[in-house]
Amino acid sequence: MTRLGEVVFYRLDAKILERESDVPQNAREVVYYSLAIGHHVGVFDCFKPILRCSGAFYEKLVAALPEGDARRKLDGIRRFGEITIDKTHTRLLGSAIAKVRDDVSEEEAAWLDGLTASLAAIEREPAIYLMGRRRL
Repeated sequence: MTRLGEVVFYRLDAKILERESDVPQNAREVVYYSLAIGHHVGVFDCFKPILRCSGAFYEKLVAALPEGDARRKLDGIRRFGEITIDKTHTRLLGSAIAKVRDDVSEEEAAWLDGLTASLAAIEREPAIYLMGRRRL
């Protein structure tokens, strides 16, 4: 079993360009597209920590979810050290959380509510995404 230490979820807070020259002059009107192709043009994602918990607490949360894709997605932190959550995951995770929300402790429910709020933000603005990481 992999020791998780602490689990931190970060939300994309901003994107910055390393240098103005990283966007070609003839593409300045499509900066949004350049941001979408990311690091190839010197774009850095700036993340803000939004949720954190102990590894033991996180493992308990994951175990509370129904068997299936949502549980496997969140368990990726234990297996791979990090996960990303984007627009393609919001409904899957939201549905699984809704199924267990009323059956977990108050502390777990509050943490899941924080994750649910971030999933709603992603639904409103698909350019936002989350990065979950284990910190040993």
